[in-house]
Amino acid sequence: MKILLATDGSEYSEEAIRSLLCMNLIDEDEIMLVHVMSWVPIHYDAKSYYRSLKEIKQEVAPRIIDAALAVLAPTKARISTAIIDGAPERYIVDAAEEADMDLIVMGARGIKGVTSELIGSVTKAVVLHSAKPMLVIKPGFCHNRGRIKILFATDGSDFSVSACSFLASLPIGDDSVITILNVIWSDFADIPQRFVMDVNDRIKDMLADTRAEELKESEKVLDQAKDILGQRFKNLTAVSKIGDPSHEILRTAGDMNADIIVIGCRGLRGMAGMMGSVSRNILTHAEMSILIARTRGC
Repeated sequence: MKILLATDGSEYSEEAIRSLLCMNLIDEDEIMLVHVMSWVPIHYDAKSYYRSLKEIKQEVAPRIIDAALAVLAPTKARISTAIIDGAPERYIVDAAEEADMDLIVMGARGIKGVTSELIGSVTKAVVLHSAKPMLVIKPGFCHNRGRIKILFATDGSDFSVSACSFLASLPIGDDSVITILNVIWSDFADIPQRFVMDVNDRIKDMLADTRAEELKESEKVLDQAKDILGQRFKNLTAVSKIGDPSHEILRTAGDMNADIIVIGCRGLRGMAGMMGSVSRNILTHAEMSILIARTRGC
């Protein structure tokens, strides 16, 4: 696997670096370690100030790379490094495409240290604009070096099937614990349950029939994912839940103390745009790391 690992030397980047030590990388795998020296507008006109700032950043950049290499010392993967001037989000997206990377790995707070509530502006920009799968590492990932616990959310779409196949190809332990989740967004979801049960028998019968059909379809979706992941992993659990997809995914991930939530590039069924609203919600609010498993079809 070819991995682009972006670092700015922060504690959040170090979390991302250490995450690769939890993977079973071999000498055929590649890590492209990148540090981008970004330049932001300044309120000083003095050229001497700008020149001094640039000199300081150029002096610090190799130290950031060396610190990352020291952390990665135990890995067997081949490592290349790059120090670049420019806009981090633009370079990371372009470099991953040009080098045909399989995966981008970044810390949750981005590259420049500009933070929002839970995820940095640069990391968010790369997630939104890159066509590559992206692993966003949040604090606490895989600290015990034990079996990785993964929640894979699927709706059975082509995007979810592609995400499932990508998950099966990740260089992680075969003993990883994986929960496959399908969230049913019922046709009756916008009608509060207490009102549904108070109406006539006809709607009760419709509700029962619909629920039975929804659960039947959900079972097919889960079986599809189990067929793919079962070729690689043994510790599989499949769960159907009914409700709001974002809420159920986050709640299930919290209950199982997941290390990673894995979702396809569009979130769940019918969500439009570069990244679905479910994916955005998970990325913003999850306490654990997120793998947005994009494919070229996305």
